[in-house]
Amino acid sequence: MQTANARVNHFSIRRLLLGQPLQTKELPHQAVNRPIGLAVFASDAISSTAYATEEILIILSMAGVSAAVLSLSVPIAIAIAVLLAIVTISYRQTIYTYPNGGGAYIVARDNFGEVAAQIAGAALLTDYILTVAVSISSGVAQITSGFPALLPYRVELAVGFIIMMMVINLRGVKESGRIFAVPTYFFLAMMFLTLGIGFIRVLTGTLPTVTGVEVIKHDVLQPVTLFLILRAFSSGSAALTGIEAISNGITAFKEPRSHNAAVTLLWMSGILITLFLGITVMAQQIHAMPSHTETVISQIARTVHGADSILYLLTLAGTSLILLMAANTSFADFPRLAALAASDGFLPRQLTYRGGRLVFSWGIVILALLASMLVILMQANTTALIPLYAIGVFLSFTISQSGMVKHLWKMGHLKPGEKVQGLETILEYDPHWAKKMVISAIGAVATFIVMMIFAVTKFTSGAWFVIVLIPSLVLVFFRIHRHYQRVARALSMEGVRPDLRERPVQTIVLIDDVHNETTRLVNFAKSLGHPWTALHVSVNPEKTRIVRKKWAERIGEGELVVLDSPYRLLSDPIAQYVQQVREKDPEGFIHVVMGHLAMPNFWEQVLHQNSALIFNLTLSQMENVAVTIIPFQIRT
Repeated sequence: MQTANARVNHFSIRRLLLGQPLQTKELPHQAVNRPIGLAVFASDAISSTAYATEEILIILSMAGVSAAVLSLSVPIAIAIAVLLAIVTISYRQTIYTYPNGGGAYIVARDNFGEVAAQIAGAALLTDYILTVAVSISSGVAQITSGFPALLPYRVELAVGFIIMMMVINLRGVKESGRIFAVPTYFFLAMMFLTLGIGFIRVLTGTLPTVTGVEVIKHDVLQPVTLFLILRAFSSGSAALTGIEAISNGITAFKEPRSHNAAVTLLWMSGILITLFLGITVMAQQIHAMPSHTETVISQIARTVHGADSILYLLTLAGTSLILLMAANTSFADFPRLAALAASDGFLPRQLTYRGGRLVFSWGIVILALLASMLVILMQANTTALIPLYAIGVFLSFTISQSGMVKHLWKMGHLKPGEKVQGLETILEYDPHWAKKMVISAIGAVATFIVMMIFAVTKFTSGAWFVIVLIPSLVLVFFRIHRHYQRVARALSMEGVRPDLRERPVQTIVLIDDVHNETTRLVNFAKSLGHPWTALHVSVNPEKTRIVRKKWAERIGEGELVVLDSPYRLLSDPIAQYVQQVREKDPEGFIHVVMGHLAMPNFWEQVLHQNSALIFNLTLSQMENVAVTIIPFQIRT
């Protein structure tokens, strides 16, 4: 027991970065309360207020930067806020109906079947990757607004922050939540302080307009059309991304989980609407301009506090932190959703495994890799990433709320007191089903309309890629699923009577040379009590002569079979010989024993051929062939 503990507690860089492993029984204690849950699951949605207004202004600037044109941002923001409220109320119903989490994925599977579930899963997984890329890129943009000298290094900074987020999340949900709570609440404090001071200055007539902004220039100005307004609306609708995160992560909350998740959802939406409208109105008051070199938040803080004020720098710092930390929502939800799909057999099973800190480590690492690739490809440009961003999330919104409509319809047609076991939940009559169904229907229609607006207005800007990507991912998911079904059928014993009779075994010992490792291989083969033969593949006649001599002098027993390989192949001659032995007795087993030099560290291991691994892959394709690899440890 002491030895096992020593292995767990010994110092290493991995332990320093990730912390000590947690026992499985500690999983319930990793649940989070509402304040920390807000930091874990709401940072994405709240952080979108830092760029949603800016994206509206960038689109409107295509018709010029006059006050009349840019003032359209306020009614657009109000429309988005109304949509946000509708979606929030609808998702609150989902949280109580599906208390085990899973969001759109579970709702779709329960009400529409696997195809709809995989579409929702593909949409959400894509959106989580984009969330990391967008939030990190936007956070780096805030930093470069205050420190322009860092602008050439924005891609390197973004990738570095993604790696940092990965490491923090590998430490566990509870610990990452505590780390991220500070920047989340610091951002909220600085933004409410900035907006509060700004509106006081508006009322007292002391708020100036912004100056010194390098405004975006367009070669050709467009007229103010319905299409342009809808395009601005779709860009600003990025503020809704992250709303579904809490419904996906209900199981991370302390009991009562649904209640705590629902309250956190209302907190998040209230804060999001207040900040989004406040920032949009304040941007209009100071005549904020769309710019590639300075963000709208920077312009507001600089105008309200002054460029030399410490409050200006603190506001930028808070905004940068929340945008960087916003990626945590994806790091919390992507691995959970991926594990859920993997447990259903639509993604690799490795995604269901929890690491030492009780998190889905594979999902966290894969998310970091994919987001880093996207950041490098798009050069950490937020505006270039936004068109790819919200189609997936609005598609999942639509599927989820449509599923709730069907679910509530079925509940409404039950008799009072009647209960029916569904795939995910127990259906029970609800006297308020009609009102709840209307709310979900409104949410489904509204999010579908926004999704279509996004698809049309952003199609040529990059949305086409996501429209193609999601169906492609669904096809891949079902290919994976068919593979697991095929494996399950092959392993199934249903209707099969097991054949447990004893069969003959022939042992073959692979010999490269005659040394200490060879002695262990021979001793192992003899201890099994089966007929055995040594096998050597000859690629060098002179070495083969030496091996024969050593075998006769040092081993002196057993047959040594030598296979000539004029083309210096190793795996093929072995496989052919094993096949010949199998043909002599098709019902028997062949046991291949081979050695493997095991080095104390990785860099020494790569200095050797490690051919045993290659032989194992080759022989594992043959029926009735068992392979045993005996490591020979080389101590330091």
